[in-house]
Amino acid sequence: MKAFRVVGHYPASKKKQDFTIDVVASNEDDAQHRLFSHIGSRHRVQRRHIMIESISQIDPSKSSSPHVIHAFRDTITSTSPPSTDDSEE
Repeated sequence: MKAFRVVGHYPASKKKQDFTIDVVASNEDDAQHRLFSHIGSRHRVQRRHIMIESISQIDPSKSSSPHVIHAFRDTITSTSPPSTDDSEE
C-alpha cells in the first residue's frame, strides 16, 4: 500500500468546495475509487460531479491524515530521528 494526495473540487450548494485528501491505496485508480467513495458517502455527491485535479504519491510521514498515519505507523516511527532529550542526565 502507498499514500496518495488527491486534490480537486466538487459542487456544494452554489459554490465549489475544494479538497485535499490523503488516502492509502495500492495505485492511483484505487486512490481515485476510495476518494469517490469517501466524498460520496460523507457529502452525498455523485462521482460524476467530483472533479479531480491531481493525484500524487506522497511520503506517509508528510501526511496529517489519521488513516495514513495508522496505516504506516511502523515505518513512520522507525524512520523518525531518535530523541535528544538531555534533561534525563
